[in-house]
Amino acid sequence: MAEILFPALFILLALGLPVAFAMAISVFLALSFGSSYPHLVVVKEMFAGLDSFPLLAVPFFILASEIMTGGAVTQALLRLAQSLVGHLRGGLGHANIVSSAMFAGISGSALADAAGPGAMMIRMMEKGGYDRGYAGALTIASAVVGPIIPPSITMIIYAMQDQSVSVGSLFMAGILPGLLITALVLTANARMSHLRGYASGTARPPLPEIARIALYAVPALFLIVLIVGGIRFGVFTPTEASVIAVFYALFVGMFVYRSLRLRDLPRIVLQAALTSAAVLLILGAARAFAWVLIIEGIPQFLAETIISWDLSPIVFLLAVNLLLLAFGLFMDPLPGVMILVPILAPISHSLGIDPNHFAIVVIVNLTMGLTTPPVGSLIFVVSSTVGLRPSTLIKEMPPFFLAQLMALLLITFLPFLSTWLPTASGF
Repeated sequence: MAEILFPALFILLALGLPVAFAMAISVFLALSFGSSYPHLVVVKEMFAGLDSFPLLAVPFFILASEIMTGGAVTQALLRLAQSLVGHLRGGLGHANIVSSAMFAGISGSALADAAGPGAMMIRMMEKGGYDRGYAGALTIASAVVGPIIPPSITMIIYAMQDQSVSVGSLFMAGILPGLLITALVLTANARMSHLRGYASGTARPPLPEIARIALYAVPALFLIVLIVGGIRFGVFTPTEASVIAVFYALFVGMFVYRSLRLRDLPRIVLQAALTSAAVLLILGAARAFAWVLIIEGIPQFLAETIISWDLSPIVFLLAVNLLLLAFGLFMDPLPGVMILVPILAPISHSLGIDPNHFAIVVIVNLTMGLTTPPVGSLIFVVSSTVGLRPSTLIKEMPPFFLAQLMALLLITFLPFLSTWLPTASGF
């Protein structure tokens, strides 16, 4: 079946078919022409991939994100970011990056980050004299932290594939790597702003004004404290945390910022349902795809082959980096996690690599794939937002991709970046 499965998948992806449909159809073709299994097994495996209590957290976190991304919340985060770094050279670019890092603690999604505050910052940067292609590329680069700083949908799916980690430990493990990526992208923007002569945005406001802006943004930023703290102290499970996040978002939107109206809820729920359906379709199709791989014995063969090479842990991690960066050129993070983690995680454990460290290496790698052609989803989201050809954005990406690559190498060689917080917080 494998000789049909992989060519069919690559051809369908090259034709521009959505990832979920490409995987499901390739599995159907593999069963049709390469085995005697009934076609009903595709539906059965897709359903099995979704029949999970922890997976309920995904649509609820998506709904909480949709509620929290109202105008007042986004504006509060943008104003805070601009008050902190807007006075520096390249200040509007810095504000774009910092707001993405803060928004990551609300959305858990790179695409939501780029389409929400990212789109607003692109318009502000263009008015401030920045090239529109540069502003779009910077938004793509800064949105990468969305699935790395908790809460993260990708981390929830990863924890379902690797029983040696928990959602709570991954949430803690992602904080320092997410901040590291943010810092290096800030450095790249500072360098490019100096070379291109991009000036500062506005004068630095007085400290009382910054304090007032920060206080106004506290209810939005408190969501990450509520989620991570509640999970850490055993108050609720990650699935329960997602439901609490929805009610907290409703409270903040309706009674704190007063930007949410009851008449807005049907539209928000519909948008969250559509986003959730797209994510769950990918997960179901990835489960069916992974089933074919298991039946063919591919994971076992790869595991035995890699173990026979007797690699050191660091060489194995470098090889994983190369594999996942190549994989990310053609596949989104969620199916990548479902297909590759059951193969690679047991090998990493046998080599003595900390499970949280390995998880963050995998998640950062696959998330970077959102910024690389030909399938990079962030490129096409921002392209449609700013009305530019994807090639124009891609030409502006190298400095920021190099910053992300440097962050990936530091995360790979310095395990404490991923392990210190989970250990210190008791996970």
